[in-house]
Amino acid sequence: MRVVALLAAALVLHLVLIQPNHPAALTWRALLLFPLELPAILLMLMALGQSAASRVFRLVLTMVLTVLVTLKTADFVSFSALSRGFNPVTDLSLLDAFFRLLTGTFGTFAAILIVLAAFFALAAVAVLTWWATGVWARLPLPRAARFAAAPLALVATATATAEIGDAMNRWTLPFSPPGAAFTARVGVERIDLIADTRARLAAFNTAARQDPFTGTTGLFDAIDRDVLVIFIESYGRTSFDTPFYAETHRATLETAEERLSDLGLSMQSGFLTSPTQGGQSWLAHTTFANGLWVDNQISHAAALTSGRQTLYHHAAKDGFRTATLMPQITLDWPESETMGFEDILVAADTGYAGLPFNWVTMPDQYSLATLDRMLRDGSDPRRLFAQVALVSSHAPWTPVPELLPWDAIGDGTEFNAMALSGDPPEVVWRDHDRVRDQYRLAIDYSLQVLLDYAALHAGDPPLIIALGDHQAAGFIALDERAEVPIHIIGPEALVSRLSELAPAPGLLPPDDLPAVGMERARDIILSAFRTELSEGLGN
Repeated sequence: MRVVALLAAALVLHLVLIQPNHPAALTWRALLLFPLELPAILLMLMALGQSAASRVFRLVLTMVLTVLVTLKTADFVSFSALSRGFNPVTDLSLLDAFFRLLTGTFGTFAAILIVLAAFFALAAVAVLTWWATGVWARLPLPRAARFAAAPLALVATATATAEIGDAMNRWTLPFSPPGAAFTARVGVERIDLIADTRARLAAFNTAARQDPFTGTTGLFDAIDRDVLVIFIESYGRTSFDTPFYAETHRATLETAEERLSDLGLSMQSGFLTSPTQGGQSWLAHTTFANGLWVDNQISHAAALTSGRQTLYHHAAKDGFRTATLMPQITLDWPESETMGFEDILVAADTGYAGLPFNWVTMPDQYSLATLDRMLRDGSDPRRLFAQVALVSSHAPWTPVPELLPWDAIGDGTEFNAMALSGDPPEVVWRDHDRVRDQYRLAIDYSLQVLLDYAALHAGDPPLIIALGDHQAAGFIALDERAEVPIHIIGPEALVSRLSELAPAPGLLPPDDLPAVGMERARDIILSAFRTELSEGLGN
């Protein structure tokens, strides 16, 4: 029985140490990985026996391994959803957003069960680790054997440490260890990441205070009409060159390009590199508006409190009425007060009386109808400079609305039958192929709504700057690039000024077109419409 217990305890520690932190590593082959930490741990337990030092070692080891299991699990989730690892400094605030996404996708009860299951799983890891270390610490050994185990434990620890340094390119080993100290390396990498993040945030704060446009006016004098910055949720470059999506989305764009051209509108397109992927749309919104690379929550907060002037601050100084329409915001949004918006419309302000589309509060067509009804109704003589978010293409992508005649849009109840159609998320999400198909349809719906809206107003067109906020998660997008399309639609004299941002004519930029960093968008726009460039402005 003692042999069985020792083997079971070693297996527990083995599984904890080989736990993958990336979806790509979740294979049966991972079981064959030999963790270099394992012999170091077992030999140290044998050397310490049941002494007071052993109990301290076991307690610290159990705590450290439980934390590392938590970090690796967070990595796994973050790689799946955001295509990057988890950053303990900047990502803790995402837990609330993650729970709300779970609630919207699977329901409150299921979300609570998932959280409780995760908590009990971590508790089980801690209990099993404590038990497993105790089994090996209680192994009866002669004193000489314990003395012999001590230097062997030090050798095993040194080997694991050397492998970590080699793997992190800190030095090169003259030999190849028979395994990898993967879990220990995750811990070391997190320590390095925390230090690097703090240094980058200090540099970011300095950059936020250095703004070449501070005090500058007249930046938008060349614009004689409304400007609409419209973000399309989860709209990424995959829509153009991943066959499963491109066949649908390119056809929609091609048809719309011909229609809008016939109506006298000019179009130019390109690609931007977004600071995020798979989620955290607000990082893209802030990057675009502030002209800073905002890729985490701390830099997001720093940008908003730095006093740096956004696109909307500059527009207000030049006589625009600034506004934002964010139909997905259902909680308090104090950050909006620092972004330069005069009018702020969130979900509760739109008058939507229809049913939600699971986590999505309302269809995009209702959002754009609300834009016209509440912000572009002619009651204010000033030009409008507005940020709008289209969110029908947000997960869980079911059900997908259908385009209605614009004069059929009322209080939103006309969408109720659509909101009740199709399978619920818990059914759709059992099959990744079905999820991808729903994503394809949802993006196509958002594009149809946007382009139909542009056609609706072709007689007196606003300047539309439409762009994706981020690419969908890699397992959905079938693509790991953090790149998004941008389309400029409106009068030729205005559209042509943004060639640096969107250099390709039409709505279908070439596949080999390089992406522009999204943090450059603000400065490009602020430099494009100066008064001295306004000669020749037309409709």
